[in-house]
Amino acid sequence: MRLSQAFVPTVKEIPADATIPSHQLMIRAGMVRALAAGVYVFLPLAQKVLARVMRIVREEMDAIGGQELLLPSLSPIELWEQTGRVKAFGDTLFHVKNRPLVLAPTHEEVVCWLARNHISSYKEMPQIWYQIQTKFRNEPRPRSGVLRGRQFLMKDSYSLDRSREGLDRAYDLHAGAYKRIFTRCGIRFFIVGASSGAMGGTGSQEFMMESPSGEDVIALSEDGTYAANLEVATSIVPAAVRVPGGTAIEEVHTPGVKTIDALSAFLKVDTRCLAKSVVYRAGDAHVLVLMMGNDSLNESKLMAVLGTDVRPLEAEKLRELTGADGGSIGPVGLRGFTILADNRLKGANGLISGANRNDYHLRNIDLERDCAIGGYHDLRTVEEGEPSPNGGGNLRIVRGIELGHIFKLGTKYADALGAMFLDENGKESPVIMGSYGIGIERIVACHIEQNHDDNGIVWDRALAPYDVHLIAVSARSAQVTEAAEALYGELGRSGVDVLFDDRKETSPGFKFKDADLLGMPYQVIVGEKNLAAGKIEIKERKTGTRTLVPKADLVATIQNLLS
Repeated sequence: MRLSQAFVPTVKEIPADATIPSHQLMIRAGMVRALAAGVYVFLPLAQKVLARVMRIVREEMDAIGGQELLLPSLSPIELWEQTGRVKAFGDTLFHVKNRPLVLAPTHEEVVCWLARNHISSYKEMPQIWYQIQTKFRNEPRPRSGVLRGRQFLMKDSYSLDRSREGLDRAYDLHAGAYKRIFTRCGIRFFIVGASSGAMGGTGSQEFMMESPSGEDVIALSEDGTYAANLEVATSIVPAAVRVPGGTAIEEVHTPGVKTIDALSAFLKVDTRCLAKSVVYRAGDAHVLVLMMGNDSLNESKLMAVLGTDVRPLEAEKLRELTGADGGSIGPVGLRGFTILADNRLKGANGLISGANRNDYHLRNIDLERDCAIGGYHDLRTVEEGEPSPNGGGNLRIVRGIELGHIFKLGTKYADALGAMFLDENGKESPVIMGSYGIGIERIVACHIEQNHDDNGIVWDRALAPYDVHLIAVSARSAQVTEAAEALYGELGRSGVDVLFDDRKETSPGFKFKDADLLGMPYQVIVGEKNLAAGKIEIKERKTGTRTLVPKADLVATIQNLLS
């Protein structure tokens, strides 16, 4: 492609609204333009990169037996109502005005509808269906360029099986395919245990890339053998020690004391002796959760335990139900609440917590004796430096960008939509499903996040829009123009994908800056001085290494470098 004819609108300045490298560089390199918040036009360079990503994805999905189909972006809202996900997605789901339709953010419902109508026997499974399709999510605050948009490309696949063992096999096949896809795309990644969220199901893993620009928070062990999203991460921390004796509860006046640190200082005790009460509304129920000292409650873990969304109980409602304000609430004698406690407090005694009376706390609480605990669960958020649960060293807390997510859905959708089949014994059973997603634009953005420098993008050949950036340094020189034109033809005929900067009115300095910004793996530089000596310069973009080769050897040298 000739740059004189190409639509590659590069810009020098960093856009004011672009805060992360991939967003900045995709705009500066003329790859995307924002049509509206979270909605992007993908220009020719970006389209070439997306095509390369999609080819890799298709090859790996086909290799595990995937069959490509294309599902509509519009789907009847009735399907979503049957699975309960109209409520689960809330305002994120785009509705079509005056029509009972939604714009699909994902396609579990449609796949389940298809299975319900066409899978009737165990003999027709297993199946793996996949597509690369546009998705829509009404993000309230689209940001970070194509990493968090309202319209995006996703490869989503779905496995249909007759047994849990079959689901496990399909899940493992996808995990292997995802590893190969991200490796071939030149991305350094790790895999984390994750929450299934609105998708539901029994198992979930995310493929992540560490990045300060990431929106996910990850706990990683020092040796890299443990990784989990903070929503589900665990660590090894000591539990409360049960002390001998049965000291009676004692009420203590604690005027103005509302926080754990203030209570610890006032009573001159370690914070681990304190049971912090956190109150939530879960549907129509009220829940009090006890945490040790300054441990933070992990709302995702609490929602997983309760099986429903939660939100903090309003101060007015708390006062109405208990007669006290936050900071004075405790589990003893509390009515109208389900009481849960973190595992660290299991069987604990000698604790201090609120007395359900402003400015008072209770000493010597014995959870087994004095409280009706509805269950002990892992409810805490892990912290930096805590020991990894697998012995892989201490945890560090990092930010990450999600590349892909795989789920064991089980029968959640089949049960809701009636996707049934007859098993070997003629018994009707629900289809067992898995769901597996990859963000296509996310791969592009993440590749740029990991492969750039101060001058621009540094493409790996697997995703580069072109293999070579050919530069005619002085396009007004007849010799340079003739030699560059000849090389352009020879490289193209040899199978090398070339972007040719043949612009006559552009200065050499501007051409070099554009070449570094666009970031093709190799630059072939045709200049008067070297050409007079029969030489052509090759610059490797990644290392900056420059090599002079005889003009006659240029094509063979490039082919060797690319191979």
